[in-house]
Amino acid sequence: MQRIIGLDLGSKTVGIAKSDLMQLLASTHTTVNFQNNDYQQGLHLVVEELSKFDVEAIVLGLPKHMNGDIGVRGEISYDFKEKLEELGYKVILWDERLSTKTANQSLIMQNVSRKKRKTLIDQVAAVVILQSYLDSKH
Repeated sequence: MQRIIGLDLGSKTVGIAKSDLMQLLASTHTTVNFQNNDYQQGLHLVVEELSKFDVEAIVLGLPKHMNGDIGVRGEISYDFKEKLEELGYKVILWDERLSTKTANQSLIMQNVSRKKRKTLIDQVAAVVILQSYLDSKH
């Protein structure tokens, strides 16, 4: 069975999460780092990670303002989606409002140190995005 991959795209990092083979649970995979705003480099690094899996679809976080408007960050996500689709991937944009806040609260509740939280936050935000999508399917 194939996996569904979750992505939390930032300006310098992409948090990557993966589903289990039953597509019920999301878990952390890795964070890829790229030069600030070099989304072509980020795309290349993400595709390298995707090659490790049999990917059914990608759930890409879509940052929206709290009023639902799409800003600059959202437009960047739309562009990233198009580039992934050009490479043959099925990409689903998913509202990621509050995903980083939820991820941070989860790490704090688990007593993860501030230093360790900084390295995990993007992956955990990707898990929040992906798990929300997986839950909506079932």
